[in-house]
Amino acid sequence: MGLITKWLRFFECDPGFIGKTVKVKKLVGVCIMLVGSGLVRSFSVLGFVSVIAFGMSGLTYAESPEEKGLSIAIEGDQRDRGFVDSSVRLEMILRNRHGESSTRELRIKTLEILDADLGDKSLTIFDHPRDVKGSAFLSFTRINEPDDQWLYLPALKRVKRISSANKSGPFMGSEFSYEDLASQEVAKYTYKWLRDEECGDLQCFVVAQYPVYENSGYTKRIAWIDQNDFRPWKIEFYDRKDALLKTMSFGNYKQYLNKFWRSHEMFVENHLTGKSTVLRFDDFSLQAGLDDRDFNRNALS
Repeated sequence: MGLITKWLRFFECDPGFIGKTVKVKKLVGVCIMLVGSGLVRSFSVLGFVSVIAFGMSGLTYAESPEEKGLSIAIEGDQRDRGFVDSSVRLEMILRNRHGESSTRELRIKTLEILDADLGDKSLTIFDHPRDVKGSAFLSFTRINEPDDQWLYLPALKRVKRISSANKSGPFMGSEFSYEDLASQEVAKYTYKWLRDEECGDLQCFVVAQYPVYENSGYTKRIAWIDQNDFRPWKIEFYDRKDALLKTMSFGNYKQYLNKFWRSHEMFVENHLTGKSTVLRFDDFSLQAGLDDRDFNRNALS
């Protein structure tokens, strides 16, 4: 291949390459100049007429797996924007590898934060049983910095800050880590679309999510997200050795305010320990009038 031909293919002048760049208008002008000079004969009149006829408006390029993964994450995030705040009561059922279980009752409040550098705020309060009653957990999600998280334990009568190096530790004996409890903001991960496949009766995107946070307990997560409503149905978590650590599944979705989907049952299984945690949610209350005053350290105790 000659130097001129290589240069032209690089700049999309070959008809087989036309339409693969956002700079097509400028490049077509270059091609016209070169064709007119007699340097190039491979740029077909038919290809040129087709480009002009469509006015360049319909030209597209193939997304890379990384671009597609990111666009899926952005779409899911956009569909859940505007819920403002939420509150819900739920049961947490802890099971050990022998099948023995214990049940806890708690409340979770969430405040949506639309600042580009911040994530949502949440407050979790345990109501039952007696040994954990009054325990509370406050989380402020950050995008480019470690999340701010505090835990109040009534037995100690003090508020403990969760260190950035301890986010992978278990939360209150469950299979959820402190990292899992932060809101899942788009910019906290990089993405790669892996494939499309069936998940139950639905068709799902399968997307790898790589934490940006250097102290994350995970090397990656692989999520199954349905193509209709962009809801997660399953997430696999891989530990720092890139081994499958646990799987989280979602079910019993309900829609609120004709827009916002919430899962009413979540199941997490730890593949290393054989332990599991089930969350069963009552109905959610959205846009109930919560504000920043409901999410400060004074609310913990």
